[in-house]
Amino acid sequence: MASITQKNPQNMAGRSRTPGNGTAADWEADGLLPSDGPIPPPGAAPGPLLTHPHGRLLRAGRPHRILAGSLHYFRVHPAQWADRLERIAAMGLNTVDTYVPWNFHEPYPGLFRFTAGHDVEHFLRTAQETGLDVIVRPGPYICAEWDNGGLPVWLTGRPGMRVRSSHPPYLAEVGRWFDELIPRIAALQAGRGGPVVAVQIENEYGSYGDDRTYVRHVRDALVARGITELLYTADGPTGLMQDGGSLPGHLAAATFGARADKAAGLLRARRREEPFLCAEFWNGWFDHWGEKHHVRSVESAAGTLSDILAADGSVSIYMAHGGTNFGLWAGANHHGHTFQPTTTSYDSDAPIAEHGTLTAKFHAFRDLLHTAAGAPRRPLPADPPLLSPRTVPVTPEAGLLGALRALSDPVDSPHPLSFEELGQASGLLLHRATPHLPGSGHRLTVHGLRDRAQVFLDGSPLGVLDRETDSLDLPGRGERIRLELLVENQGRVNYGPRLGEHKGILGGVTVGPRLVHGWTMHRLPLDTWTEQDLARAVSAAPPDGTAGFATARFTVTQPADGFLAFPGFAKGFVWVNGTLLGRYWEIGPQRTLYLPAPLMVPGENLLTLLELERLGDRVEVLGRPDLGPAEEYVETF
Repeated sequence: MASITQKNPQNMAGRSRTPGNGTAADWEADGLLPSDGPIPPPGAAPGPLLTHPHGRLLRAGRPHRILAGSLHYFRVHPAQWADRLERIAAMGLNTVDTYVPWNFHEPYPGLFRFTAGHDVEHFLRTAQETGLDVIVRPGPYICAEWDNGGLPVWLTGRPGMRVRSSHPPYLAEVGRWFDELIPRIAALQAGRGGPVVAVQIENEYGSYGDDRTYVRHVRDALVARGITELLYTADGPTGLMQDGGSLPGHLAAATFGARADKAAGLLRARRREEPFLCAEFWNGWFDHWGEKHHVRSVESAAGTLSDILAADGSVSIYMAHGGTNFGLWAGANHHGHTFQPTTTSYDSDAPIAEHGTLTAKFHAFRDLLHTAAGAPRRPLPADPPLLSPRTVPVTPEAGLLGALRALSDPVDSPHPLSFEELGQASGLLLHRATPHLPGSGHRLTVHGLRDRAQVFLDGSPLGVLDRETDSLDLPGRGERIRLELLVENQGRVNYGPRLGEHKGILGGVTVGPRLVHGWTMHRLPLDTWTEQDLARAVSAAPPDGTAGFATARFTVTQPADGFLAFPGFAKGFVWVNGTLLGRYWEIGPQRTLYLPAPLMVPGENLLTLLELERLGDRVEVLGRPDLGPAEEYVETF
């Protein structure tokens, strides 16, 4: 549990904190509490706060169990960090762990963002003030169902780049990024009076490759930049995965959702001198568009957590609080022949819901964790206040194609250019060409489409193409036509060999067997648009057809959390007072988008919508989420 005494006035690495479990007496009786890991005298160079002599995890020389929960600062509004961390601690956890996404902090080479919602150091200090230790997982690859697995598009878009390997150009960029990031983390280690007690080496590398030279390089890069606390690896609970990702001399942890006894047996058979650590316990799961909302029953999840604790294991609950893929940060999976974009919500059926509510799973976990820790319970925070339900009328503002054409200067090319070639990470691209069609019909094919394209013929919608259905019939005109393709990047693959896959039209466009040349393109990076850009968009063209920009306004006396529903709408994006909230899509499962209170102001609030297919006449503000029809998710390992 996260009970803490006053911080040591001598700044002794925070070692005045009490251990995180109640087993010290038992271990002393077993003779397993010797003088290993003593508190260093003033002025001495401290070693790691967490050690594991004789296979027992110690914190400042005292028996300890890591009871952690994953909470990603980049999925939570910074005004809510303190609240969510308090809920983590109230569950009975003594540690929070977080990834650090490279692309979130360095959107362009050399442009680093570490303020406001990007201020990871402020997040770490807030965790310390809450009484929590922190585990940092800096990658450089993080997976996390995050766009491109956290790797910047400007990096993966370089010709010949080979990521997650000892490819020298990649290592050089990792080193440059770590030069900026790791000293910030190192300065907040426990040995310097901060909360950071452990740092992960890469992330589940054994599920990707077997370049051990690369994994060692990442380890050396962390140490060279000042990491002195516990270093560990985390991989799936199979020999193949552990072989690829673990390093001799560093704690090997496992990630899994079930069969804790099997995972513990594997690790202990391979590393008898190490304690059992589940670095990710998948107590729920994330969602893909077009599938069902994944849930895991309280009984199933609590049963596996109980098994981990009974096996004398430490654990990090993934996710303890999932949060939201705000903007266009959601990633995607690609297994076999199916592309699976991730939803805006990252609720993940976590014990602390997307908007902070404490669920039945929270209370079941809390009972287990406090029993394991044998420590007093913290008071339970109240659920966040919610907006009263209301219906908000929508005003159509600007037609789709007319507005999009007006929002950026055109780029000309003989060939359709990809997102990477145009220097754009996410959003939309509008392609236009004027091929001559004979009198008979022909088949239009978009080769290498990543991911979705709406086809317009002389301004009228003709159909929608995607990765699986990449062609449709064009009617014969016997004249030139205006062919427009509105291409949507639906999220970059974050896991597996397709990591770093490019977006847009990668293989050209054909009418019959003939390539179409002479393209004009408009960049539409929705996630970088300002309030001024949105104001220009809604006035760029008159309303036209059933798609385009629209606005809705509603008034609140006091901002509170809410949930937006879009009845009658098909697919699009919504901004709240100039901030891109995320995607909505009628195929679900997600039916509402979480609207955090900090995005609103007392008085009038403005919603700006970009609807790609069919505008509705109203937006509903609801007092509860609707993440869609659910199905039970049970992990097989």
